[in-house]
Order: sequence, then structure tokens, then C-alpha cells
Amino acid sequence: MMEVLPVETPTLGDRSYLVHDGQTGLVIDPQRDIDRMTSLAEAHGVRITHVAETHMHNDYVTGGLALARETGARYLVSAADPVSFDRTAVSDGDVIEVSDGLRVTVMATPGHTFSHLSYVLESAGTVAGVFTGGSLLYGSTGRTDLLGPASTDTLTRAQYASARRLARELPDGTALYPTHGFGSFCSATQSDSSASTIGREKLVNPALTLDEHTYVESLLAGLDAWPAYYAHMAPANLAGPAAADLAPVRRADPGELRRRLAGGEWVVDLRNRIAFAAGHLPGSFSFPLDGNFATYLGWMIPWGTPVTLLGETPGQVGEAQRELVRIGIDRPAAASAGRPADWAGGGQLSTLRMAKFGDLAAARPAGATVVLDVRRRLERAESYIAGSVHIPLHDLPSHLADVPPGEVWVHCAAGYRATVASSLLAAAGRDVVCIDDDFASAAAAGLPMTSG
Repeated sequence: MMEVLPVETPTLGDRSYLVHDGQTGLVIDPQRDIDRMTSLAEAHGVRITHVAETHMHNDYVTGGLALARETGARYLVSAADPVSFDRTAVSDGDVIEVSDGLRVTVMATPGHTFSHLSYVLESAGTVAGVFTGGSLLYGSTGRTDLLGPASTDTLTRAQYASARRLARELPDGTALYPTHGFGSFCSATQSDSSASTIGREKLVNPALTLDEHTYVESLLAGLDAWPAYYAHMAPANLAGPAAADLAPVRRADPGELRRRLAGGEWVVDLRNRIAFAAGHLPGSFSFPLDGNFATYLGWMIPWGTPVTLLGETPGQVGEAQRELVRIGIDRPAAASAGRPADWAGGGQLSTLRMAKFGDLAAARPAGATVVLDVRRRLERAESYIAGSVHIPLHDLPSHLADVPPGEVWVHCAAGYRATVASSLLAAAGRDVVCIDDDFASAAAAGLPMTSG
């Protein structure tokens, strides 16, 4: 009996898959921390014999090569990808016999990348599903601008053709198993769906309901910035990443923490934003684990800067370490688990003032306040507070000097990014108020709104 088991990585917005027949397994697009996949296979009594990549990923470091080497599996990678390691090169039309009753047919679906592949799954001679990577997603398609503006139009038209090919050649009942679309910035738009079929996508997916010209225009108009760390992912994947090193990180004492802060390194507090606001090590940055921790840290940090992790428990530090290896930050410089007072070594702690949009409405008439909006460009275009300054969070580290003088009230859409931004501003010596509130509350609080 065939079974498809998704392995979720919600903080990066991706899924990997283990498909098996009870004995033999095929893995699609594994993340760097392959122990999740090997444990899943072991729990189901399955031997992994094949590992397949739909494309050279831009949003994470793959675990495909490491998994194939650990399990002795064949590693299926597009023949068009100029990799520097041994693999089973596959191309459009190739048929891979995974087991007696399980096989996949390779389908070229360029668009997200030029060499993108999908894998059509057959069980007992019947089409059972298709692994579409960054091609056809739930209600969307993968973004087409990650290789640069010179390729974007060509890739967008290829993406349209690939989606149409999938819809044309596969039965309506074919289950769809994409890698992106669950929050990944590799998706053109996001979906709330957790499952879909080719037939359903024919009814709702813009690539299948719009003409090519309209699809191209709408997809390009909806693209916003992507994380800066993406620039490092494809080269790492082409080179063949080694297995992740998840050994515990060396502990830093208060003196070392002070030295690292003084040296301009990043000391990152993993606790939730309420705990950070109540008391934190002066100069540390807040990147709580309860949000898109790795995405935003990887987006903002100057690549190669040493990172030290501060958490309440060793488990919290270990979780952060696991998330970081997925984007190629292999070894934190140091770490410490415990309380802020322990990190400060008897020194003074800093606090961060938290507020609501109603507090901002009350404060504005009383004096000059700077309102800093750190949402992304498309979010702001829909609606923003009149007179606010706009610097997207990912641009803030290089634009701190552009924040006008005075007390700064920082907001985003729900509070996570505002906390990150506030911690950066506070570390730079600014007087900051962090708005921990839903942006929908701004208008209700009586703040003047505008759009465009």
C-alpha cells in the first residue's frame, strides 16, 4: 500500500516528502537536517533507496546528497544542473523504478528555475500523484525572479507553460505535492490549502485560469523582496552540502558575551518578545523562535558574521541551531542557556517598552513622534499610517541612520518584525517603543490611514 508522508518545515514554508510502499522509500527535496527523514523511514520500517531533487533550491541548503550517502540511495538530480558531485542525472521522460509497484516519471517543468523537474508518481500502474517542487503550487506557482531580472520574463512564461503541461497530461484526480507554498518566499503567493489535486487547480490556479499575458502581469506585480541569504543557497547546493553538524554549541560566559557584543558580532535572544521586553542583555537582538526566526535572521545578518545564541534552555538553543543549519549557518560561535541576569553577570539589563496602536494614537497629539513601518513594500501599498516612515525590516540594518531623530514607535503587521526592528534600534542607542499589535487595529484606534 503506497503512502506519501510529508515532513513539514513551517519556519521556512516548505515540505519534503517520503513516499513508500511499506518496504522501499523515495524522498523528495529533503531539508539539511536529514535525521527527521531517517527517523520517519525507520518508524515505518522503510529502506530509503532513492532521493530526488526537483531543483537546486534557493531557500534552503539541501540534505539530499548527505541523505543519499548515508542510506546508499540513488540521488536523482537534473542532468542540466552543473553539480560537482556524483549523482544519477535525470531528464524529461526518464522512468525510475523505485520498487516493483512504485515508480516515478521525470517531467521537465521549467519556470522556478531553468532546469526544474517534477516527478509523476505511479503506484501499481496508476498515476497517484505528482511532486511539483516550485512549479504548480496550491493556488499559485513558484516565483520566477530569483535568477535575476534578465531571466524573469522567460522563466515566467515557462512557468505558465509548465503548469499547463501538468494540467494537460495528468488526470484530474492526481494529488499535488509541492515543496513550496506554505510560507516560503519561493512562492509567488501563499495558500491556506493543505492538499489539492490537478482538477482543483484547474478551477483556482491563476496559471490555469488566466491567459498567459494576464498571468505574467499578475505574477510579476505580486512579487516583493526575497531573503538576502537566498544568494548563497544555490551555490551551496551545486557544490554538494555535507551533513548538518548539530553537536551542542560551546557555552559563553558573561565576559565573552560582552566581548562579542563589543566586537560587533550578533548576539541573538531567542525568547519570546514579551520576555525580551521585560529584560535583556544590552546590545542583543531579539529574534524569537516563535516566528520565522531563520528567515529573518538570515535575511538581515551580514553573511559570515559570527552568531551567539541566548535561550532559556539548551533545547531552545538546539532548536535555533537546527533552523540555522537549514540556511547554511552551520555553527553558532557560542551560546548560553539560562536567565538574562546570568548573561549580564551582575550587570544592568535593558528593557523595551511595548504598546498598542491605541497608545500611539494617544501619544501623537502630545508631541513629535516618529512612526516607523517595517512591513514589506506590498503590505504598505495596501494601507499605512499617514506620515509614517517606511523602511522594510530587511533593509533596516543598513538604513538605521535614515530613521528620523526622536522617539521611534515601530510597527509591522502583528508584532514579530516590530520587535526585531526595535531591538536593532535600541542597540544603536535609539529611544524606541515597540507596537505589539495587529495592524488592523490601527484604523480602529483613530490613526489617520492612507494607501498607495
